[in-house]
Amino acid sequence: MVAAAASLALGITTEGIEEGWYDGGSIAFAVILVIVVTAVSDYRQSLQFQNLNEEKRNMHLQVIRGGRIIEISIFEIVVGDVVPLKIGDQVPADGILIFGHSLSIDESSMTGESNFVHKDQKDPFLMSGCKVADGYGNMLVTGVGMNTEWGLLMASISEDTGEETPLQVRLNGVATFIGIVGLTVAFSVLVVLLVRYFTGHTKNVNGDPEFSRGKTGVRDALNAAIKIVTIAVTIVVVAVPEGLPLAVTLTLAYSMRKMMADKALVRRLSACETMGSATTICSDKTGTLTLNQMTVVEANVGGKRIDPPDVDQLLSSNVTYLLFEGIAQNTTGSVFTPEDGGAKEVTGSPTEKAILSWAVKLGMMFDTVRSKSKILHVTPFNSEKKRGGVAVQAGESEVHIYWKGAAEIVLASCTKWLDADGLVQLMDQNQMDEFKKVIEEMASLSLRCVALAYRSYAMENIPDEEEQRQQWKLPEDELVLLSIVGIKDPCRPGVKDAVELCTRAGVKVRMVTGDNIQTAKAIALECGILDSEAAAAYPILIEGRTFRALSDAQREDVAEKISVMGRSSPNDKLLLVQALRKRGHVVAVTGDGTNDAPALHEADIGLAMGIQGTEVAKESSDIIILDDNFASVVKVVRWGRSVYANIQKFIQFQLTVNVAALIINVVAAISSGNVPLNAVQLLWVNLIMDTLGALALATEPPTDHLMLRSPVGRREPLITNVMWRNLLVQALYQVAVLLALNFRGTSILRLKHETSEHANKVKNTFIFNAFVLCQVFNEFNARKPDEMNVFIGINRNRLFMGIIGITVLLQVLIIEFLGKFAKTVRLNWKLWLVSTAIGLISWPLAYVGKFIPVPETPLHAFFAPLSRCFRHPSRHMGIS
Repeated sequence: MVAAAASLALGITTEGIEEGWYDGGSIAFAVILVIVVTAVSDYRQSLQFQNLNEEKRNMHLQVIRGGRIIEISIFEIVVGDVVPLKIGDQVPADGILIFGHSLSIDESSMTGESNFVHKDQKDPFLMSGCKVADGYGNMLVTGVGMNTEWGLLMASISEDTGEETPLQVRLNGVATFIGIVGLTVAFSVLVVLLVRYFTGHTKNVNGDPEFSRGKTGVRDALNAAIKIVTIAVTIVVVAVPEGLPLAVTLTLAYSMRKMMADKALVRRLSACETMGSATTICSDKTGTLTLNQMTVVEANVGGKRIDPPDVDQLLSSNVTYLLFEGIAQNTTGSVFTPEDGGAKEVTGSPTEKAILSWAVKLGMMFDTVRSKSKILHVTPFNSEKKRGGVAVQAGESEVHIYWKGAAEIVLASCTKWLDADGLVQLMDQNQMDEFKKVIEEMASLSLRCVALAYRSYAMENIPDEEEQRQQWKLPEDELVLLSIVGIKDPCRPGVKDAVELCTRAGVKVRMVTGDNIQTAKAIALECGILDSEAAAAYPILIEGRTFRALSDAQREDVAEKISVMGRSSPNDKLLLVQALRKRGHVVAVTGDGTNDAPALHEADIGLAMGIQGTEVAKESSDIIILDDNFASVVKVVRWGRSVYANIQKFIQFQLTVNVAALIINVVAAISSGNVPLNAVQLLWVNLIMDTLGALALATEPPTDHLMLRSPVGRREPLITNVMWRNLLVQALYQVAVLLALNFRGTSILRLKHETSEHANKVKNTFIFNAFVLCQVFNEFNARKPDEMNVFIGINRNRLFMGIIGITVLLQVLIIEFLGKFAKTVRLNWKLWLVSTAIGLISWPLAYVGKFIPVPETPLHAFFAPLSRCFRHPSRHMGIS
């Protein structure tokens, strides 16, 4: 802009307002055009990020209204709503606890204190933004939105969405390095042109009338100097690839928007690109690989199999009473019975819903059963112990303690069992083996096995005071087995194809679940994670306790081979992620529970489930899978690879233009004192190269070809050997042709009959036109750097074709109608045909060039010893 202002002032002074404003005005217009297009594009992407952040904050939660549980958006919650809270939930508003058991709140987000705060009638106040660390309860909402403590806090701060991704950091390094090279080249051109001009070795500057210091005044010399400085400044503008960060912004925004349509909400920008490098996915089973639509399909009550499971003719009243009381009281779910006699509505977690629905079919009256007894103390379900319990006072002094959880763990605590007649029997070894066999048979059918047990307890042994009772631990021994149920959670349709696609793409899928190892094995076979031969091999199948008992070195070796981990605790999942990362893997982890938060945070990419995921899990994740479907996880991998590939396409395209433009102008300046491409022309090339090129190449949709490549991993260079080959082939061709035209263009184009000045303008215009058309045709080559057919799928990318069409149309307008601004002259149809042919040759050249073999070792590895000698300058190039 400084050069444009100087040129404008000098032009008006020397040539008058009518003719003198062309040079400065055209430069200013070109600069403003580049700025406006870039700014508008950036602004649109910033709006896109704002929309995504609003979607991220739009939590869905359950509230109790009119006695029934309904699901609403967090923006719809009002004062007076009753909100059920459980482990992992985020408190959505300010409120008062009206019912709860063992409820502990993590208030660190508000108070800064890491200790959990126990909530009861002495301290019932709950603050928005805090998280439930333990227990469950119901909260009456007393303040929402800006009237909450969290709202007042958030009003004083704003969320920063300007984070830079690792790829952007690397690209900034590349841009800095290229900028330094461009600045050096521009300074060299400036010195050469000034020396040649003022020593009389240059007769004209870029096709302008002759200048000679001896024949003209200071004003003309100053005019020539300004033109030379403008050329040098423009070389810097072209050399500095400001389009690189823009390309990242565009491709991330485009990918994030498209990923939303594919049921994936990106919370952190870096996850987009990192997911494309993933080498392994540690997936949860329930709800991700399976539908999370659980149904009790098999039941063993009183030592007898009930088939179908919802028929109770074989059960005595004593068995039914204990079973119903245990199910109704030891649950976080509920059953709503409409007044009009409609179908009962069962709510709760999928497992709770399955067991409650089964009991309702057996004849359980939920509200009636709960009203006949009083809950004394609750031990919420714990992912470490994999069971939860409740103490219930049934009469004046009669207390029942009920446990529910993983079948083999609860069974191990049972010393007795209740038969179908309601009689308590001793659990001898034969009967224990029988029940273990029942569990194994259910597990082999991929059923989740849940056992229900109870024991009687003396009222005098229970602490009287509330504080002591809160610290009391429910007895876990000498239990009486009531029932074992098998819950079916079918595999999601298409999950087997998704796992197979991951395997072909070089991404290892591992199942990590808290379920029985036999259940996990059956689901893994059904999903394609295991094949029949591998299913029995150690350590492809392993239990969490076996894995955690290994040393660190052993865990790293075993982690490589694990396909399924059953009965895993949260710490086992974390240990697996740590072991895999130490082995150099880029690890993605899926999870939905609070217990998954450590592994989600530790992984390179954490993927939380949007439907069943707790707020703690979502907060620890990078991407939220909105439909809880593993097939959507694979789509995220596909998009991640597309982000990385699109950036590489743009880098290849831009560096080709950089190299060609710099070499042409430098060689021409040094040899003849003239440059064939003037300031306005270079700014137009810059617009094609940066903004329009970024729009065209950064929005290429993902293809199946991306999933046939191996994962990029951690150490893959950004500019690959294939890209270097393609870049050099095209750049050398463009340099050779255009320099030949620069030095011999008058004779090659047969312009000898023209006047010297006009012939020079035609030649420079032709060089500019051929150079731009070379970039237009090379943009097609950049779409498919490693594929022979660069036109595959081009009909699906209308934006690309639209940008190509706009570029060509504008080029025609510049050549034919904007000659005064761009310092061009009109070309006849023959010269248009020849310049088009020069650009068209880049297609067959790219095809032939792909037969040139490239070494597998990255190019930068050859120069690593040299780079170390110079204090690692390769870091400035974005090379790891």
